[in-house]
Amino acid sequence: MAATVRRQRPRRLACWALVAVLLADLLALSDTLAVMSVDLGSESMKVAIVKPGVPMEIVLNKESRRKTPVTVTLKENERFLGDSAAGMAIKNPKATLRYFQHLLGKQADNPHVALYRDRFPEHELNIDPQRQTVRFQISPELQFSPEEVLGMVLNYSRSLAEDFAEQPIKDAVITVPAFFNQAERRAVLQAARMAGLKVLQLINDNTATALSYGVFRRKDINSTAQNVMFYDMGSGSTVCTIVTYQTVKTKEAGMQPQLQIRGVGFDRTLGGLEMELRLREHLARLFNEQRKGQKAKDVRENPRAMAKLLREANRLKTVLSANADHMAQIEGLMDDVDFKAKVTRVEFEELCADLFERVPGPVQQALQSAEMSLDEIEQVILVGGATRVPKVQEVLLKAVGKEELGKNINADEAAAMGAVYQAAALSKAFKVKPFVVRDAVIYPILVEFTREVEEEPGVRSLKHNKRVLFSRMGPYPQRKVITFNRYSHDFNFHINYGDLGFLGPEDLRVFGSQNLTTVKLKGVGESFKKYPDYESKGIKAHFNLDESGVLSLDRVESVFETLVEENPEEESTLTKLGNTISSLFGGGTSSDAKENGTDAVQEEEESPTEGSKEEPGEQTELKEETEAPAEDTSQPPPPESKGAAAPEGEKPDDKGSSDKSEAQPEEKGQSGPEGVPPAPEEEKKQKPARKQKMVEEIGVELAVLDLPDLPEDELARSVQKLEDLTLRDLAKQEREKAANSLEAFIFETQDKLYQPEYQEVSTEEQREEISGKLSAASVWLEDEGFGATTVMLKEKLTELRKLCQGLFFRVEERRKWPERLSALDNLLNHSSIFLKGARLLPEMDQIFTEVEMTTLEKVINDTWAWKNATLAEQAKLPATEKPVLLSKDIEAKMMALDREVQYLLNKAKFTKPRPRPKDKNGTRTEPPLNASAGDQGEKVIPPAGQTEEAKPILEPDKEETAAEPADSEPLELGGPGAESEQKEQTAGQKRPMKNDEL
Repeated sequence: MAATVRRQRPRRLACWALVAVLLADLLALSDTLAVMSVDLGSESMKVAIVKPGVPMEIVLNKESRRKTPVTVTLKENERFLGDSAAGMAIKNPKATLRYFQHLLGKQADNPHVALYRDRFPEHELNIDPQRQTVRFQISPELQFSPEEVLGMVLNYSRSLAEDFAEQPIKDAVITVPAFFNQAERRAVLQAARMAGLKVLQLINDNTATALSYGVFRRKDINSTAQNVMFYDMGSGSTVCTIVTYQTVKTKEAGMQPQLQIRGVGFDRTLGGLEMELRLREHLARLFNEQRKGQKAKDVRENPRAMAKLLREANRLKTVLSANADHMAQIEGLMDDVDFKAKVTRVEFEELCADLFERVPGPVQQALQSAEMSLDEIEQVILVGGATRVPKVQEVLLKAVGKEELGKNINADEAAAMGAVYQAAALSKAFKVKPFVVRDAVIYPILVEFTREVEEEPGVRSLKHNKRVLFSRMGPYPQRKVITFNRYSHDFNFHINYGDLGFLGPEDLRVFGSQNLTTVKLKGVGESFKKYPDYESKGIKAHFNLDESGVLSLDRVESVFETLVEENPEEESTLTKLGNTISSLFGGGTSSDAKENGTDAVQEEEESPTEGSKEEPGEQTELKEETEAPAEDTSQPPPPESKGAAAPEGEKPDDKGSSDKSEAQPEEKGQSGPEGVPPAPEEEKKQKPARKQKMVEEIGVELAVLDLPDLPEDELARSVQKLEDLTLRDLAKQEREKAANSLEAFIFETQDKLYQPEYQEVSTEEQREEISGKLSAASVWLEDEGFGATTVMLKEKLTELRKLCQGLFFRVEERRKWPERLSALDNLLNHSSIFLKGARLLPEMDQIFTEVEMTTLEKVINDTWAWKNATLAEQAKLPATEKPVLLSKDIEAKMMALDREVQYLLNKAKFTKPRPRPKDKNGTRTEPPLNASAGDQGEKVIPPAGQTEEAKPILEPDKEETAAEPADSEPLELGGPGAESEQKEQTAGQKRPMKNDEL
């Protein structure tokens, strides 16, 4: 027995270890069972969630709408978000902030800042002296940056998603315009940090739309490339995207659909907002003309009137999309003067004629960047609310030369649905069908550096070099490594945008700084002094363009290499153990194993993730160009094999880096790494040798040039500021809820006092006392309730409820009596019938003991007695006193009686029939006198594997056969009397009565 326990113990330990791992995974996922996406538009946002049982659902806000205005109203003591803030835009336009995303990542001298001031002159913008960005000045005490305002909106979107999902949510995918540069993307990420959101990815809104389109048409995608153009005109901007769909072979999942962004064109200011502003200006001009002779004030100088006109212009644009003309009407526009004017679609199109001329621009940009023609585009699909304007569709249809424009996608929600699908794919809590996404770099990024070169003997000069790091329309996410081979001391290099010639002069001014970062390296000279006997393999800088399109410098390393002679006989025990373990997991001893080992490190560091792998040779070109300074930079560089790199985040020291090796073209014929013995022929000729690589981490100092990020202390203050505002809002909501509850209780109770069922159980004095207290509380709420705290309101409500508790209890009990007493009577009747049937069973078939039946009988009698006595006592009491017949007591009696009955029913259900006794001659016993002929001829089918010894019996009637499967009893197999019982039943013995037939 002890040996058996010892053999099972490892299995038990393994099972417990597996259970522990599974529990750890469940605990890790407990907070991330739901994910969300935020389609952050200029005018409104759409929020979607995925949670178990709710796949890809748009979140409804508090007004039960599927989209929420991106609007924030900030006052001294209150804050409004969403629809509530949009309603405040007319009452308090100065404190209501809209379209603030246009200011993200831009300095004060940016043309878009001046455009925002011109569009919304009611807002006061001041300059942040530290970052040279703008801030909203609501009051001398209230100042907010665009990132902080966006953080409020994102936090509000999370609260909507959590209310809809009924669980906390932290993980999110946020959509951003495809034309956002590095500064703008970092600003969105900082806003998400202020909101406490974990951003799984910033996905371009055009990519999210394309993903949604492809996911719902997965079956239509095959190996043949299909080019689709998405034309997205929203409120603030227009983006045209060319996407290629086809199936590709992946390592993990085989053939899977893929979308690849091939071309992108955009117009930052072409959208529905500009059309509304044109209409607003037209309406303002008409209103001024109507009041020209009254020496009235210009309506443009009144922020509230202009806010009303902008809202009417928005409505007018929507109506004119379906009608030839419409009447604009605003009551009390200014100085209690109403405004009414007729506007036709022709007038609207004339106002926006120059805007409609810009509609084909993004199409041409997208075709140029994709190097395609319109003939290669199979379909043009409309996305965005502004594409519903008929003139936009007319101009676009003429520009693309197609028979019709595709409208088979939800123009408002496609991006939100695609983003939430990506969120589910990135989350660990869900498993979705793979869909490979290859996004494209809009703005190329390059590395610039200067070094001394000797063009003639004794003559040295400085040469400026440029290396393209991420080319335009190249895929991302991906990693790149660039190697500097001509430096042995500290030096600097610069990361800048590449050729932006595809942007117009105005777009370049809006773009901002084209210089990203200056990188200062420290410790290069010390690394060379540390390894004087090693050969330098250069200074390697590892760059990463992640899924969000944000560039980062992971690390900079100084790499050295040397040849080390190796004696296999002197291998340490630890090395042999490591080699043995390695071989158990597929390690080999051939040269292929060496190459695979080095390639694994290379893929981890330099190759892009699945779905966006760079072209072969592109990585090595970067390294080769930098290592060959004498060549002309304009010529294409020769290829070079990939070099190994240390894993990300690892800081190897002298000891830990000795085992790392780097594959080079000339190393293919050399021996493998340490622990891999050479081939027998090589062993005879020479001693095995291996390359030992040493990696030294280089200190990096970054100087951000485009837009400095918020310092950590400033970011912490912003986070705290938003948390304080949220807590203040929650406290305000709690107080409003308490006040509403108190007011509702007062009015409802005063009304109840005059209802018959309440008057029946109360005296006139009791009602007068309650009514007096309610009236006093109502007066207090009107006079002093505005200054009362949440605690005071709750205490007042508790006091009134305690006063009315007895009255409400008596009414509630009388409401429950009929239903509870009826249920008790039914249970008593059924229990009595059940007991009577159990006592009528023959002694041979009896399955209940006398004690069990006596116990049930006692409970039935006691319940009857309690009911009769309590009803009699209750009848003697007046209705105004506390009743003795309580609904909870009735339920307790029912539970006690039901428990006894259920015990006997379960016993009858699982009790097996007793075997029939035999006489001395072994013949069957005579059937009971009351047995019918049909009972005697009943056939029992034996179990599989047993044969009947009795003679065949004729088939019974059809009615009996049809009822047999439901009424047949299970057979006892393997017992001493099993065979004889089978014979008796086959011979026609009457079957025992089933328990559920009592």
